[in-house]
Amino acid sequence: MTAIVDLVIRGGWLMIPIVLCSIVGLGIFINRWIRLRRFTKENQAFLAKIRGNIRVGKIEDSIEICKQSDAPLSRIFLAGLRRISDGETATKEAIEDAGREEISELQRHLGGLATIAGGAPLLGFLGTVLGMISAFQQVERLGGGVNASVLAGGIWQALLTTAAGLAVAVPAFFAHNFLHDRIQREVHSMEGRSRDLMMLLVTGDESILND
Repeated sequence: MTAIVDLVIRGGWLMIPIVLCSIVGLGIFINRWIRLRRFTKENQAFLAKIRGNIRVGKIEDSIEICKQSDAPLSRIFLAGLRRISDGETATKEAIEDAGREEISELQRHLGGLATIAGGAPLLGFLGTVLGMISAFQQVERLGGGVNASVLAGGIWQALLTTAAGLAVAVPAFFAHNFLHDRIQREVHSMEGRSRDLMMLLVTGDESILND
């Protein structure tokens, strides 16, 4: 731990925002991952409940079941149910619109993670450029008496910010893409399940919802 603190100090003041980026990025990832897991569990609970309670043609009963649940899938299904009398196209559009709202909720703060993935290396490069300028200013002051070890020390300290920036950006980049992919798959699954629920409401065939 002491060694890490020492490297941060040696890297200069730009190491501070880079470290803050790493903390914020980790916080966003944990928050969104927990939220995504909760979405999945809530949807599974809603499916288990509605399988045994939905009845053919009983739209109002199905609406009440949806209102009693806070699952994302129940909100998407509810949006479709409210437009079912307007035809298949309107119902599908309502499901897709509700799905996009759920995407927006799940993707909250993902923009910040993408910003960290793109911004941390730039902070690192800026720190390196400033460090190199400082190192060569020292060379200029020393003139012909410059010591190679002094120059090397200045350069490696300058490169610390680039290494730190990349160390933050690489996991942030993969974390962002991972969460984005999982969110898209989850919402597409919810939209598909909602259409299946519509069919269940019409046919009463619960095998429609089998995995």
